[in-house]
Amino acid sequence: MSFSAQDLAALALGYVLGSIPFGLLLTRLAGTTDIRTIGSGNIGATNVLRTGRKDLAAATLLLDALKGVAAALIGAQIAPDGGVVAAAAAFVGHIAPVWLGFRGGKGVATFLGALIGLYWPAGLAFAAVWLAVAGLFRYSSLSALAASVAAPLVLAYAGRVPEAAVFIVMAALLWWKHRDNIGRLIAGRESRIGQKT
Repeated sequence: MSFSAQDLAALALGYVLGSIPFGLLLTRLAGTTDIRTIGSGNIGATNVLRTGRKDLAAATLLLDALKGVAAALIGAQIAPDGGVVAAAAAFVGHIAPVWLGFRGGKGVATFLGALIGLYWPAGLAFAAVWLAVAGLFRYSSLSALAASVAAPLVLAYAGRVPEAAVFIVMAALLWWKHRDNIGRLIAGRESRIGQKT
């Protein structure tokens, strides 16, 4: 994949979109606790849920996913490879936003949104694996980890090898962001979906 000035523009656009901290903005507007001081300290929907506001958590989930969708769709209009470049940059922007000292969320919703924007069947596969694992084991983190592995496999099977390669790197970053969860899963201390923390 060659890299052009248009790709750089797509990268910048994707990063800026991805780095919008919707979880932090919505909770601030609602006058709730600063989500960076509770739970994991992340800015994603899971931590927003710890404020007790399911509506804000749902809105955060949707908006964080839409960042990935928008980046992929707009990036594709900027350059031939701009969709995947902008989608990956949006994911990085979410997990490491410059405005918040590079401390962001874990990237699950934006990862999903990027998939939907680039190749919706892979996004559907991600969601299906997430739901299946969540139904079986009741661990949100495990569901995200499993789904992130499935996504590049679907992309590769569909012949989208460059995108699959990019999503392998993104999945590795998502696993790294979940390293504490992985430790708790191994130790049997991870909270299950619906469990009070």
